[in-house]
Amino acid sequence: MSETDEGKRLLLKGGLVGGLALAAAASTAREAAAQSAPNSLLRTVLDRGKLIVGTGSTNAPWHFEDEKGQLVGMDITMGRILAKGLFDDASKVEFVRQDAAQRIPNINTGKVDIVIQFMTMSPARAQLIAFSRPYYVEGIALLTRPDSDKKSFDALLKAGSSARVSILQNVDAEASVKKVLPQSTVMQLDSQANVILALDSKRADAAAVDLSTVWWLAKRHPEKYADAGKSWNTMLYGAGMKQGDPDWVRFVNTTFDIAIFGHQNELYDAAVKDYFGAEPPQRQPGLPRF
Repeated sequence: MSETDEGKRLLLKGGLVGGLALAAAASTAREAAAQSAPNSLLRTVLDRGKLIVGTGSTNAPWHFEDEKGQLVGMDITMGRILAKGLFDDASKVEFVRQDAAQRIPNINTGKVDIVIQFMTMSPARAQLIAFSRPYYVEGIALLTRPDSDKKSFDALLKAGSSARVSILQNVDAEASVKKVLPQSTVMQLDSQANVILALDSKRADAAAVDLSTVWWLAKRHPEKYADAGKSWNTMLYGAGMKQGDPDWVRFVNTTFDIAIFGHQNELYDAAVKDYFGAEPPQRQPGLPRF
């Protein structure tokens, strides 16, 4: 029997494990690239041998430098997940550090293959770039002090107007807080650092900041900060890509889906625990839940 005939026999009679193993062995990165559209970035990236990701470097827990000066964070992990999917090697990625204002221009000029930089998805931005599936749902949350009598959301709600909440100044700031704490006293401040400093100095009972910031600070400094247990105003974070390349977008979406909901989730799960102090999503066989 020839090798080709044997392969067919395994696919037909060897069951799921044997068939998938044979298909994986027969597929290489270059063969996958050859099956994509000739002008797809998927082919270009595979031929180049590395992924180029635009991101930031100053916003924990998303993208920041560790004690060794290496870029780490949840956005950085999502880039490494893509490199692992492309080359079976999470290190085959180059990170281009950029300001947030450069995110869309760097996509459309081709300076980077993809931007993974805690970019909020919106219809206006989707007119300019293509977005991946969401990889995180951000929201407003309440950071409190563990030694406070207003540590929990219920206690803040019960306190009425005596509950003081600091938030970054913007046109919707007061309405955002009043949505969940209608009687609270809102303090609008000029920087995120001052929003948290007001909590530290006990001028505020809670700081209204991003949920990811609450998780990050409460995990890193449990003696100073606590999660009040309330979040609202959902916003989707997605990776940004150039429009007009469905093969590349499908590859990114498939890789993210597998990392978040499927079987290749080691990098994603470790990052969720490390940067958010949270448990990864439960994956249950059966009907899809995403």
